[in-house]
Amino acid sequence: MRIATWNINSVRLRLDLLLRLIDEKAPDVICLQETKTVDETFPLAPLAERGYVHVQIHGMKSYNGVAILSRRPLTGGCVQHWCDRQDCRHAIAVVDGIEIHSVYIPSGGDVPDPAVNAKFEHKLRFLDEMTAWWAAERTPDRPMVVVGDFNVAPLEHDVWSHKQMLDVVSHTPAEVERLTAMQRSIGWVDAVRRFVPDDRKLYTWWSYRAKDWSAADRGRRLDHIWVTEPLAGSLRGHEILREARGWEPKPSDHVPVLIDLDV
Repeated sequence: MRIATWNINSVRLRLDLLLRLIDEKAPDVICLQETKTVDETFPLAPLAERGYVHVQIHGMKSYNGVAILSRRPLTGGCVQHWCDRQDCRHAIAVVDGIEIHSVYIPSGGDVPDPAVNAKFEHKLRFLDEMTAWWAAERTPDRPMVVVGDFNVAPLEHDVWSHKQMLDVVSHTPAEVERLTAMQRSIGWVDAVRRFVPDDRKLYTWWSYRAKDWSAADRGRRLDHIWVTEPLAGSLRGHEILREARGWEPKPSDHVPVLIDLDV
């Protein structure tokens, strides 16, 4: 089973790029974040033409939105809400006995101080709530995959400069501590880092602000795929499509991340 995750930054605006991903990589399951459309206007028809007839979508106008698209039957489709909001950040479905979660964690704004920045406070609360939920509602022996834009680059080499990023939202100690606690809640395995050592630079996001994103290469690894221990031994490969950051006509600032599971 090939699973892809991508913060597409508007599924309707970048439908052609999504179809390119499908044509080039043929994932069995695609998880999207920031779809930015209500369910009624999600472009289901062209995806169904390529075999993605099983979907769990959860969207809103202009903001957020998550989706799970599959060529294989889905069961148990549902959504989860956080922080007393219904802002379309967590979709769940089961494929071939594997529970798949597509998650979009809040970005947190620009100021890493919850006392003065409500967006950052929301992000920390979101992480805390999700960590408690995993421990209370799921068990480590359950075959699960959680993917998405976590908006946290937890490791030193998940950012272009560890020292310069310590006070920048996405790599602050408060965020890293909470994401680490979430990973430990039921023993999640960082699938991509199973293949790429922790001391190697690895990015999935490059800012739109850079005139030449590739030359500057000031990236961050914000997009993740975690699996529970029962699936760790089934990991067979991974890919981060760096070249997709340059796909025309309008690339997302995130790129797709893929894993292969031998199931």
